[in-house]
Amino acid sequence: MSTVTEIPAASPEIAIAHFAGRLSVETDCSDVAQALKSGEQDFVLLHVVGSDAAYARRHVPGAIHLPHRQITAERLAEWPADTLFVAYCAGPHCNGADQAALKLARLGRPVKIMIGGITGWEDEGLAFATGATPGEALSLLAA
Repeated sequence: MSTVTEIPAASPEIAIAHFAGRLSVETDCSDVAQALKSGEQDFVLLHVVGSDAAYARRHVPGAIHLPHRQITAERLAEWPADTLFVAYCAGPHCNGADQAALKLARLGRPVKIMIGGITGWEDEGLAFATGATPGEALSLLAA
């Protein structure tokens, strides 16, 4: 018996609940890129860590720079209450997206994190935007 099978796999019902739960709070770089490229962006993408200079140096196209420490009910008032927010941070070594997601959820907002963050985006070979504004997603996601 290998260490893989030493602990039996969960029942399909438990696996469904587990994976559906994960997918309800996570998305990945590829899915975000596809939504941006296809023009089907039905969420607000938040770059939730780093300084303004770091955001200007590189960020995911279309992302708004809103560090998790600046997320407030007043700041979120510009979006309808049912707006889905997708937060990302530097990468797997960073918990900024989790902090932002927790804050957004506590404020009653729907939220997912983009797993992988900037590191994942780069690993996928996707282009970054530069500058102080969200940038044009379609022209930067031509690949």
